[in-house]
Amino acid sequence: METVGVIAEYNPFHNGHLLQLREIRRLFPRADIIVAMSGSFTQRGTVAILDKWQRAEAAVRSGASLVLELPAVFSTRSAQYFASGGVRLFARLGVVDCLAFGSECSSLARLQSMRKKIEAAENGGLKNRLRAGGSYASALTEAAAPDDLMRQPNVILALEYLRALSKTDSHIEPLPLPRFSAGHHERALPAEGEENSVASASAIRTALTDPSAEDGDTLAAALHAVPAAVKDMLLQAKKHCFNDSSLLFRPILSLILADEPDGLRSVAGVSEGLEHRLRRAALSARSFDELVESVRSKRYPRARIRRLLLHLLLRLSADDAKIFDEQGPLYARILAFNDDGRRLLRKIKKRAEIPAVAKTARFLPMRALESGSLTPAQKMLTFDLRATALASLTSTPVGSPSANADFIVSPIYISGPM
Repeated sequence: METVGVIAEYNPFHNGHLLQLREIRRLFPRADIIVAMSGSFTQRGTVAILDKWQRAEAAVRSGASLVLELPAVFSTRSAQYFASGGVRLFARLGVVDCLAFGSECSSLARLQSMRKKIEAAENGGLKNRLRAGGSYASALTEAAAPDDLMRQPNVILALEYLRALSKTDSHIEPLPLPRFSAGHHERALPAEGEENSVASASAIRTALTDPSAEDGDTLAAALHAVPAAVKDMLLQAKKHCFNDSSLLFRPILSLILADEPDGLRSVAGVSEGLEHRLRRAALSARSFDELVESVRSKRYPRARIRRLLLHLLLRLSADDAKIFDEQGPLYARILAFNDDGRRLLRKIKKRAEIPAVAKTARFLPMRALESGSLTPAQKMLTFDLRATALASLTSTPVGSPSANADFIVSPIYISGPM
C-alpha cells in the first residue's frame, strides 16, 4: 500500500482524528496519507470553526502527507454527494490505493451487505419512501432495515463511500476503521488528565462557542481533546470570536425576501414548494436558528435547510449541481503538505487526470473571473472562492481571513519529519 486516502472535515481536528492517522501509520508504515478536506463550510452547511489552511496544517502536523480541498460544490451537500466527490477526486489523482474511514461498524463484509440491500431497494422502496415524504437518511435506514447500525451517521457515510467506490472505475480499496472518538453528536467531554482524551467535534465546538459553557473547566476539557498545535490555534481564534454562521442571517433574509419564487425554486436543495416555506419563515424569523427551525420538518431536517441557505448565498443552482455531479471534481486544490507530500505531488503531476492547483491566480486569472469566460473547472472553483468570501463575513473582525484569501494565501508547507 503506497497511498491511503482520507475524506474529512476536521472541524476542528481532534485527538480522535490523530488516533485514526496513527492507526493508518501502524497498518501501513511506509504509506503516504492524503486527505480530501472540506473547505470554508462543512457538510452541515455551517462555517468551519477554523479556516481551511489552519485545519489542513493541523492535519499535516499530525501525520498527513498532503491535504487537498474537496470542492464546495460537493463538500456542502448531503452524504451521497460529499462521499462521491471525495472518492472521485481520489480516483482522478491516480495515486490512491486505499480509502480509510471511521465507522461504528468496522466489518467490511457487513457494510458491503448493507450497501447491497440499499442498492437493491433503490429502484423500488427507497424511491417510494422519498416520494412519501421521508428524508434521504431515514429512507436509507429503512431500506437497510432491520440493521440498527444504519442509525449511526458514520455508518451512513461509510455506505456512501462504498457505493461511490462501486460506481467508480478505480482500484481503490475500502478500509473501514473503528471510530477513535466519541459518537458523532456525543456532547460529553473527557475527564481531566485522561490519556489520549477523545470527544466529538460537536462537543468540542459547543464547549468553545456556547456562552452557557463559558467556564474554565469546560474550556480546559475541550482543549484537552485536541492536539497541542490545534489548541494554540483555537486559543488564538477565541481571543476574538469564532466564525459564526448566524452572522449570515441578514444577507440570507435579503435574498429570500427580494427574490421571486422562481429564483428560490432554482436553488440547489429547494423542491416541492419549499421556496414558499422559506419566504413565509423569512417574514417573521428573528434569528438564523429561528429561520431554520421554522422551515425544517421530518422531510427537511436542519442540516438540509442550512445547506440550502448556504447554496442560496453561494448562488449554487440545482442545474449547476447536476452538471457538477456529472463532471466530478475537476482540480486538486493544495492546502498543506510536508516533504512526503511534495514527493507525492510530483507523482500526482505525472498520473492525475486533473490539474493540481497551488496558486489560484494562475489557474483562474482575475481577468477570466471578471469576464465570466470560464472553463468548467474554473467555474467549479468560483464556488470555493465564494465560500471563502462568505466565511470572511462570519468572522470577528469581519474579513479575517480576507475575502480574497484564496488568491493571497499559499499552501502551507511543513518541513522536516513529523
